[in-house]
Amino acid sequence: MLLPDNIHPENTVYFNGAYVLQVLQQRPLQTYLELYQNVKAIKNMAYSMFILCLDWLFLLNAAQINSQGEVELCS
Repeated sequence: MLLPDNIHPENTVYFNGAYVLQVLQQRPLQTYLELYQNVKAIKNMAYSMFILCLDWLFLLNAAQINSQGEVELCS
């Protein structure tokens, strides 16, 4: 769910994507597993939601995968 039509914004990609973006801003180059572990340390997020957030950030050109297969923050 991208935009909530209820009172639970913590279940949205927008809300959870902010946590992924925050971790990427602290360390702009990470593997998928490192990124997920760092996000999970801040917010207990399901892996499926994490992948949806990454997909959303890729669509927004906020994150990308480099040639080594690591996730990096776009400038």
